[in-house]
Amino acid sequence: MIRAAVIGWPVGQSRSPLIHGHWLREFAIDGGYDRLAVAPEQAEAFFAGFAASGLAGGNVTIPHKETAARAAAHRTPVVERIGAANTLWLEDGLLCADNTDGVGFLANLDERASGWDADPGEALVLGAGGAAVAIVDALVARGFTVRIVNRTLARAEELAGRYPGKATADILSAANRYAATAGLVVNTTSLGMKGDGAIDLDMAGLPAGAVVTDIVYVPLETPFLAAARARGLRSVDGLGMLLHQAVPGFERWFGRRPAVTPGLRALIEADL
Repeated sequence: MIRAAVIGWPVGQSRSPLIHGHWLREFAIDGGYDRLAVAPEQAEAFFAGFAASGLAGGNVTIPHKETAARAAAHRTPVVERIGAANTLWLEDGLLCADNTDGVGFLANLDERASGWDADPGEALVLGAGGAAVAIVDALVARGFTVRIVNRTLARAEELAGRYPGKATADILSAANRYAATAGLVVNTTSLGMKGDGAIDLDMAGLPAGAVVTDIVYVPLETPFLAAARARGLRSVDGLGMLLHQAVPGFERWFGRRPAVTPGLRALIEADL
């Protein structure tokens, strides 16, 4: 039996076992995918000894993405750029690391807002945390110029500084200053999660063709997305990012490339 797991602290809230379990049943693979809680003080030793864990690989969630990246003997170019990993596997007993958050983010928009990147211009990214790092990297790769706004300016400046000429930084309260030229707006903050908090962005200031997306998926339609929809803008929820980022890992561990289907989405929606 091939085994994989999602590794984090805490990890009980993860929907990854549902996603991978669905694909294991679909392909009739003798495999398993579990949740594995690893305390922060145990993380370095766990990843250093990953080859002895009995796992073929795994997904990594907060707060271990940076620790996993450092522990890997082989890192993909995106992990080298952003310093965080969410997908692990073994090759010849050595730990390898990738980050598929950006892939999942782009695939979600490609699926649910076709043509969103036909004419890459300015993207406004709210937040500069772990998810934002992968998203900014992906947007720059697609040809966008990214404006990053964050509560802590220094963190936004550090992230923007990795992409000279392609990204700029400001404080979160300045978001409306950039609305008029933003063809894409991305919320990477936790504001709106489970109905908590609100984002001070005037949707009326955005271009009529703008796309608004939120990586939060509980609830599926956050107040942020509801405001965009009320303005008549295309909006994309964050669930697809979760689903699409899981595809490359499953293929590496179990040898079959799964598809993100309406049936899978319905399964996860029912669990939200």
